[in-house]
Amino acid sequence: MVLPVLYSLRNCPYAMRARLAIYASKQQVNLRDLVLSNKPAEMLTVSPKGTVPVLVTTDNQVIDESLSIMLWAFSQTDPDDYVNKATPNALTEMLAVIAIFDNEFKGHLEKYRCSKRYHEPSLIEDRQQCERYLADLESRLCQHSYLMSDQPSLTDLALMPFIRQFARVERQWYLQSPYPKLRQWLNHYLQSRMFSKVMVQNPMWLDSKQEIVFGANV
Repeated sequence: MVLPVLYSLRNCPYAMRARLAIYASKQQVNLRDLVLSNKPAEMLTVSPKGTVPVLVTTDNQVIDESLSIMLWAFSQTDPDDYVNKATPNALTEMLAVIAIFDNEFKGHLEKYRCSKRYHEPSLIEDRQQCERYLADLESRLCQHSYLMSDQPSLTDLALMPFIRQFARVERQWYLQSPYPKLRQWLNHYLQSRMFSKVMVQNPMWLDSKQEIVFGANV
């Protein structure tokens, strides 16, 4: 059976969110893991910008933005209704929340991570900039089990890899931080079967040229 091809990097949060959506939508792809220092010529031919994830569909459509890959996956099948089709404006609201994190939070997160790595004096200030966004998530999770409602959504999968990154910067501070609902939400995903499948360490595709089938029933 011919499957779409997904070029991916195991620990990249953008690639992670794409794999989460593919898994949750019960799609299947040929997964080609790589390292950024050794990018396959096949990937660069279809997506010269050279970043992951890159999805090549069976009809040779190239999708090289992580959120677009997520939307593609759920447009194919969405058995658990991650985009909440029956509710007017639900997807619009999800995309609005994701956009805030993509366009604002991630910049602060990168500054925070760099401050920690290079022992910058701005560490606390940079963390506090991130906390403005975490406080919103904590408030949402005080109202329902997931970020948008009592059922998981596109928003949860899109944001989780980046909240995971935040949690790893100052682990001890995070464990004592005033975001218990957020910690519970993140732990739910980190301990899930879905996450364990999404994070399997596969051979590098350029080394083995082995096609790894990832997704439904795997």
